[in-house]
Amino acid sequence: MAFNSLIILSRALHRENNEKITGSCLCNSVRFECEDAIEHFHLCHCTQCQKATGSTHASNLFTGVKNITWLAGVELINRYDVPRRAISKVFCSQCGSAVPYASLSGESLVIPAGCLDDSPDITPKSHIFYAERANWYEPALMSKKFNKLPDKY
Repeated sequence: MAFNSLIILSRALHRENNEKITGSCLCNSVRFECEDAIEHFHLCHCTQCQKATGSTHASNLFTGVKNITWLAGVELINRYDVPRRAISKVFCSQCGSAVPYASLSGESLVIPAGCLDDSPDITPKSHIFYAERANWYEPALMSKKFNKLPDKY
């Protein structure tokens, strides 16, 4: 059996067993779990996502809107919907960390990848709105890498 076929079979069996992945905010006040049945994983470089994340892109996973169980802190969640856009910023009111939310269309649950405590079975499948990427994004990929904060920064 080819290696790619084994990966696909492994993922299918994993999902059949309803494996869960968990996530939380930075202060651990908001916690959730969902089935590892993620449909899409995109890195969005649009200027609105750059502003919303304070970074080069948003890293968002998409699944069914009902695929979430809130374990704690749902009352701490705040939402900002960008006027005249299909973009939202949903976050813990205590620490400001991004947390999952229903898309404005109500068709998908959007899970910011950085709030996951476990690794999903899916990896990013695309860079979207790539033409809007930060002009320093690609040079940053070639910069020095450290496993900790360097002594001189």
